[in-house]
Amino acid sequence: MRLPKSVLFCVLFFVAAHLGWSQEAVAAMHATTEQEAHEHHGLPQAAVEVHHIGSFPITNSMIVSWIVALGLIICARVAMRNAKEIPSGAQNFWEWMIESLYLFLEGILGRDLVKKSFWFFATIFIFILFTNWFGLIPGVGTIGYGHQSAHGFVVERPIFRGGNADLNMTMAMSIAFFGCWIVWALQANGPGGFLMHIFGPKGDTKGGMKVLMIVVFLAVGLLEVVSIMFRPVSLSFRLYGNIFAGENLLEAMSSISAWWGWAIALPFYLMELMVGIVQALVFMLLTSVFTMLICEHEEGHAHGEVEHHH
Repeated sequence: MRLPKSVLFCVLFFVAAHLGWSQEAVAAMHATTEQEAHEHHGLPQAAVEVHHIGSFPITNSMIVSWIVALGLIICARVAMRNAKEIPSGAQNFWEWMIESLYLFLEGILGRDLVKKSFWFFATIFIFILFTNWFGLIPGVGTIGYGHQSAHGFVVERPIFRGGNADLNMTMAMSIAFFGCWIVWALQANGPGGFLMHIFGPKGDTKGGMKVLMIVVFLAVGLLEVVSIMFRPVSLSFRLYGNIFAGENLLEAMSSISAWWGWAIALPFYLMELMVGIVQALVFMLLTSVFTMLICEHEEGHAHGEVEHHH
C-alpha cells in the first residue's frame, strides 16, 4: 500500500519542476522548436506546449508523465484491493517485483538503510521503466497538430512525448534525489559527521603528517563537494540523452522506407525495450550507491554493534 503513495509523491514534485524549467531553463530551446519541426521530422529538443490552464503550460511530456503515474497508481490499487495471503494474478506480479527490488537494494544499502529509502528507489525504478516503455508505443510523437505538405502530413505539435525524453523530467528526479540524499546523510552522520565524512582526514597519523593530511583532505573535500553538486546534472543528462537519442533513432530508421520502415526499425525497437530497463536500473543503482557511500559508516557501525551484542 506504500507504492501508490510514493508514485503520487513523485508526480507532485515532477509538476513542480516542470513549472520552473519549462519556462526558464529551456526557453532557448523553445525558440528553435518550431523551426526544427519544419526542417526535419526528428524529435525536438524541448517539449512542446499543447495547452494552457490559465498561465500554467501543459507540455506533451507532462501528459505522458501523468498518464504513466495515474496508470501505475490505478494498477497497484486494483491489484492490492483484495490482497490474498497466497497471491495470484496482478497481486503476484506486484509482490514479486517489489520483493525482488527490495532484496536487490538490501544487498547494496544494508538492512537498516533500505527500510528508510526503499520507497524512493523502488518508485524511481518503476516510474522510469514504464515511462521509457510508454514512449515506445506507436503514436507517441506521431499524433498531434500540424499541416499538410507535399511529402504528407507533418506533425508540428505532437500530443505525446516520451516523459524521459524531456530534460525537465530527468532533472526533477535528480533534484528530488539530491534533496533526499542530504536528508539521509544528515540522519546517518549528523551535521558534524557529515562534514567530517567529506573534509575529515582519513587514517591514523600524528605530528606534521597529520597537519599535512588535514590540508590534503580539505582540498579533496572541496573536489568532493563539486562532484556532489554535479551529480544531479550527470544523472539527468545521462537518462535524458539515452532516451532522446533512442527515440530519434527509431524515427530515423522508420523513415528510411515508406513501405518497409517498420521492418527496418523493428530490431532497434527491441533494443530500445532493453535500453528502457537498463536506464531505469542504472539510475536506481547510481542513486542507491551514492546513498550507501555517505551512510556506510552508520551501517557498518550498526552491524558491528549487533555482532558485538550477540
